[in-house]
Amino acid sequence: MPTDLSKVMKTIEYQFQNPELLKQALTHSSYANERKINRIQDYERLEFLGDAVLEMITSHALLTMYPRKHEGELSKLRSSLVCEYCLAQCARELHFPDYVFLSKGERQTGGANRDALLCDLFESVLGAIYLDGGMEPAKAYVEKFLLSDMENKRLFYDAKTNLQEWVQKYDMGEIEYILLDEQGPDHNKHFFVEVSINGTRYGRGDGQSRKNAEQQAAYNTILDLKNKAGKK
Repeated sequence: MPTDLSKVMKTIEYQFQNPELLKQALTHSSYANERKINRIQDYERLEFLGDAVLEMITSHALLTMYPRKHEGELSKLRSSLVCEYCLAQCARELHFPDYVFLSKGERQTGGANRDALLCDLFESVLGAIYLDGGMEPAKAYVEKFLLSDMENKRLFYDAKTNLQEWVQKYDMGEIEYILLDEQGPDHNKHFFVEVSINGTRYGRGDGQSRKNAEQQAAYNTILDLKNKAGKK
C-alpha cells in the first residue's frame, strides 16, 4: 500500500491538485477507526458524490451513443454498466485492492477483494476527481476505465438471460448451474460454479456470491459457444 499516492495517480491517469482527496477516497472506515481518524475522512462521503456523478456521465454518454433508443432500453444499458460486478472489475484492473487503506484485520479477512468495497472505491475515486478537477477529468476517468468495453460488460450483465435464449434457439436442452465448491468463512465466502447443458459441461465461474459465480459461468459459456460457432 503506497504512502506516496503518485503511483495511484499514474494508474488512474489523473494528477490531483489536492492529493488528500485521493487518500480519503481510498480510506476505509476500518482504517479510520484503527488510526482514530475522523470518520468524515473515510471514503463514504466521496462515494455518495461519485455515485451521482457516475449516473450523470453514463446517462449522457448513452444518450449520445444511442439516439434512437427509448428510456427503458437506456436504463437497462446503464444498469449493466454500473452494476456492482462491473465496477468492481474496473477497480481490480486499476489495482485498487493494493491501494486501499484498510485495517489489518479487514485486510487479513479478504476485505480488499470484496466486490461491494471495490465498487464503492471506483465511485469514491470518481467523486474525488470531480471535486478536485471538475467534470472533464471525471468524464475522462469514466470513459477510459468503464465505457471503453461496453459490449463485454453488457454481455456479462445479461449473461444468464442470453445463455437461456441461446440454448432455446438451438434446442440444446436444459441448463443447470452446478455448485462445485464454496470456500472461506461465512463473512468472506467464495463460490465456484459450472454450467451444464443437457449433461455436457461448459464454462466455469467464481465469485463472492453464488449469483455472481453463476453469472460468470454463464458469461464464459457464451464466449465458448460463440467461439465454437465462429469456427464452423
